[in-house]
Amino acid sequence: MSKKRGLSLEEKREKILQIFYDSQDFYLLKELEKLGPKKGVISQSVKDVLQTLVDDDLVLKDKIGTSVYFWSLPSTAGNQLRNVNRKLESDLQSSKKRLSELSDQSNTLKKGREESDEREEALGELKAIELKYKELKGEMGQFADNDPAAFEAMKNSIDIAHAAANRWTDNIFTLRQWCSNNYPQAKEQLEHVYKEAGITDDFDYLEIIPIPVSIGSPVPQPLSSVGDQVLEDTST
Repeated sequence: MSKKRGLSLEEKREKILQIFYDSQDFYLLKELEKLGPKKGVISQSVKDVLQTLVDDDLVLKDKIGTSVYFWSLPSTAGNQLRNVNRKLESDLQSSKKRLSELSDQSNTLKKGREESDEREEALGELKAIELKYKELKGEMGQFADNDPAAFEAMKNSIDIAHAAANRWTDNIFTLRQWCSNNYPQAKEQLEHVYKEAGITDDFDYLEIIPIPVSIGSPVPQPLSSVGDQVLEDTST
């Protein structure tokens, strides 16, 4: 003997709706959970099935006091179907209108683009120009390191790094003077700390040595390397 097949979700929805249609009454969830098994819907699934009907506006619900009541009339489903039908009709008309507009645009764009020897020749020239453009763009990339604007930006960045390094040098001198004034008895210990930090007797402000640049000469090292060198110099 074959096992009885369970109800599908749609079949369960129809069974629950039938409870409302037969009685045209209001129900609490617990009442529907008792009536569901009589229609073949187990009580554990009544709540989920009922929620799908509420989501589709086939079942209405309202809270009265502390209780939530559910109800549905045959006219409710009819109204819902009519609303869906009106929406589908509206969407269909909008789609037809859009299709007509796109068809007109397509026909307009095709004008003057008919296949011809002149068009093929023009397309060939355009393709050749695009290839030449890519070739020239690649050659320009090879000269990027000698770009005057890039070089000027490097110079400006070096000036900023140089000013920052000397500003910190000035701060170090100020700190050393403050320590000497406030802790004269710890002179030897302070000198030891300075040497461990890399602040030796030849520690001083940095100076920028101008680098002559002529056409064809390599561009000075990138800013990151210059900045590292400046910071390295401040510690020696």
